[in-house]
Amino acid sequence: QVQLVESGGGLVQTGGSLRLSCAASGRTFSTYNIGWFRQSPGKEREFVAAISWNGVSTYYTDSVRGRFTISRDNAKNTVYLQMNSLKPEDTAVYYCAANRRGRVRIRDDYDYWGQGTQVTVSS
Repeated sequence: QVQLVESGGGLVQTGGSLRLSCAASGRTFSTYNIGWFRQSPGKEREFVAAISWNGVSTYYTDSVRGRFTISRDNAKNTVYLQMNSLKPEDTAVYYCAANRRGRVRIRDDYDYWGQGTQVTVSS
C-alpha cells in the first residue's frame, strides 16, 4: 500500500511559480507511476502530468506542457511538480496519485490518491 501527501500549494499571482511535492510512504513507491491531477469547482478531475516509475518517461496535458515539469526522487519517496508561468485557469485542487498500470492519463487506473493541495492563481 502507498500513502500520498501533497504539499506546496498556495496563492500566487499570474505569471508566478509554485512547486508541489507528493511525499509517499511505503517501500514500493519506486515501482509506481505517479500522476498529478487537478479539479476545480464544477469540473471533473483532469490529468495534468505523470512520470514513470523509473523517471524515464514524462507525460503532460497540452495546456501545461512547457510550463510545468514533473520529476521524482525515489531515494526520498517524493515526486515534484514545478509550475511556472501560472495562469488563473490553473486554479484548482491538485492531487497526486499512484498506479502500476501503463495508462497514466486515465484517472480510473490509479490505485492510491492523496488528499489534495489548493492552488489559487490571482489575475
